Amino acid sequence: MHLKKKGKALLTASVVLLTATLLLLGAMYGFWRSFDSSSVETDCLVVYTPHPIEFVKPLVEEFEGRTHIKVKIISGGTGKMTEQLDAGQSIDVMWGGSYFSVAPYFDMFADYRSINEADYLPVNRNTEGNMTRFSDVPSILMVNSDLIGDIEIKGYEDLLNPALKGKIAFANPSRSSSSFEHLINMLYAMGQGNPEAGWDYVKRLCENIGDNLLDSSSEVYNGVTAGKYLVGLTFEEAAVTLRNDGAHIQIIYMQEGVVSTPDGIYLLKGAAHPDEARAFIDFLSGYDAQYLMTQRLGRRSVREDLQQVNDVPEKSELNIIYPDPQEVLQNREDWITRFSEIYKGGLS
Repeated sequence: MHLKKKGKALLTASVVLLTATLLLLGAMYGFWRSFDSSSVETDCLVVYTPHPIEFVKPLVEEFEGRTHIKVKIISGGTGKMTEQLDAGQSIDVMWGGSYFSVAPYFDMFADYRSINEADYLPVNRNTEGNMTRFSDVPSILMVNSDLIGDIEIKGYEDLLNPALKGKIAFANPSRSSSSFEHLINMLYAMGQGNPEAGWDYVKRLCENIGDNLLDSSSEVYNGVTAGKYLVGLTFEEAAVTLRNDGAHIQIIYMQEGVVSTPDGIYLLKGAAHPDEARAFIDFLSGYDAQYLMTQRLGRRSVREDLQQVNDVPEKSELNIIYPDPQEVLQNREDWITRFSEIYKGGLS
C-alpha cells in the first residue's frame, strides 16, 4: 500500500497540527506496545533501528496514525543490527545505518525506489536500487559546556590535550555506525586526504581515550550530557536534540574537516510484510516526515524542497571532506581490525 502525495502547503500545516497531538496519537494507536521487543507479532511491520527512541517515536506514531499499520520496533546499535541480519532475524525494514557501515550487507536488501525519489537532491538518489537515503548526518564533537572550563576544542587535534585523558567518550567502531564514520573522518582529515597517513593520529587519540571505549553511540552522547565525559565523538542529530531539550552542550564541527554521510532505509529480501514496508519507506522519505524531522528532530533532510535543521550551519559553511567510497568499502574490515589492535595495544 502506498501513501498518496498531497499539496505541500497543506502538508506543512498538517505536520504542525499533527506534531502537537503526537501524545494523543500514541495513546490511540498503542505506540508503547509496538516498542516491546520481547516478541514479534506476525501482523506487525517489523523494523530494526539504531536510532534513539526519542527520535523514532514521533515518526512511528505519525505513520501508524495515518495508515493503521502496526509497527514493531527492535532497537539496537548498527553492529548488533547487522549481526541480526547474519543470523536470519525476521525483519521487514532496517531503518538506519550509514552507507559505509551497511554497504557490505546490500545483497540482503530488495530493490525498491520510493515514490519520492524525484524530490531528492540528485546526490541522495537511490542509484544502488536498494538504499533509500533517509537523512544527512555530519560527524561532530559534543562538549559538556558546564565542565569543559578553559579547555579549547575546535577539532580533532585538540582531543590530544593531556587534560582530556580519560575524559573522551568514543564508541567501538565495530559496534557503532557513528563511530566508524568518525574513524573514516579522522583518517582522511588528519591524513590530509590520505587515510594511511592518519593512523598516527588514531594511535595518539586511543592513548588519550584510555579505557573508555564504549559499546554504543548512545553511551557517548548520554555520557557527555551526564558529565561522565567532557567531550564525545558523535553525530549531529543526537547533540542538536539534547541541546534543544536544554542540555548544556556545545556542538563542534571539526576544523580539520567534516564527513557527512547519509544513512538509509532498507527493505529486506523475503520480508513478511513487503507492501507495508514499502509504505513505511515512502512515508519516511516523504515531505511530511522529512519536514517533521528537520523542524523537530534535529536531522538534515535528503530532499531538495526543504529547509534544513534549525540553528545549525549550512553545509556550505563547513569544511566538508569527501572520502573515496571504494577505498573505504575495500578497507572497512581492515580499518576496524586495525583500530582494535591499536586500542588494545595502548592499554597493554
